Amino acid sequence: MDPESRTNGTTVTEFILLGLVETPGLQPVVFVVFLFAYLVTVGGNLSILAAILVEPKLHTPMYFFLGNLSVLDVGCITVTVPSMLARLLCHKRTVPYRACLTQLFFFHLLAGVDCFLLTAMAYDRFLAICQPLTYSTRMSQNVQRILVVVSWALAFTNALTHTVAIATLNFCGPNVINHFYCDLPQLFQLSCSSTQLNELLLFAVGFIMAGTPLALIITSYAHVAAAVLRIRSAEGRKKAFSTCGSHLTVVGIFYGTGVFSYMRLGSVEASDKDKGIGILNTVISPMLNPLIYSLRNPDVQGAVRQVLTGKRALA
Repeated sequence: MDPESRTNGTTVTEFILLGLVETPGLQPVVFVVFLFAYLVTVGGNLSILAAILVEPKLHTPMYFFLGNLSVLDVGCITVTVPSMLARLLCHKRTVPYRACLTQLFFFHLLAGVDCFLLTAMAYDRFLAICQPLTYSTRMSQNVQRILVVVSWALAFTNALTHTVAIATLNFCGPNVINHFYCDLPQLFQLSCSSTQLNELLLFAVGFIMAGTPLALIITSYAHVAAAVLRIRSAEGRKKAFSTCGSHLTVVGIFYGTGVFSYMRLGSVEASDKDKGIGILNTVISPMLNPLIYSLRNPDVQGAVRQVLTGKRALA
């Protein structure tokens, strides 16, 4: 056993990622499709971010959080897709042990920040609709920055906890991962150590770090729904619900894929399904988010159009 193996407590120094398809003839198609998806996702999210920065009407707390979410979407797809494309291009499936854990850490870091920012956005909608008189003071720029910093701190703690915990496991047998990126469920299946404590840790931390934000989101929108239903104007109710519908759609996709991926560990027969959920979580969701948030928002559409055409409306 080499020094690196002793340090990591494992005889496995690299993993083999099978990727999405094993048929050589389909790999060029997969490469083109996912390269296109990556470019569209990065371009779409950066366009949203640029629109928020250049359009004064979008300098509000909701769009501040949306801009941060766009950065996270770019980061999330960048953690997984470029490395997969590089392996397809080089016809190389191996990934070093440390690189695998590094990818796992950054994936959970960005996903964790995403989770907490979605909660901050729900809180923002709650204040804007239910307590409009105190909204400007309770959602000041300092409060916005604090919410973002706390989100990063909590997500960093969560990602570091899981990365350190997985590094304590021994990998002394199979090293083939039937996926296109490194993640906890697939690594649990390959470990020759008992993963019971790791799985309990995942459930416990997941309940606290994801369950609590979800409860806060549900509570916020329960109050929002009650407040909106008290609005007498049908047009007013429609406008209020439209500002929340996009956010709820993103929350549903985020938590739906998360529950499927991490709340049913122990199933070794679901690897192909895991790939589909992984694509939805790391590719489709970041790609759709700009469309979801701009579909019913003429302000965002106008600002994005100005960014893409190089024109700005006169103040």
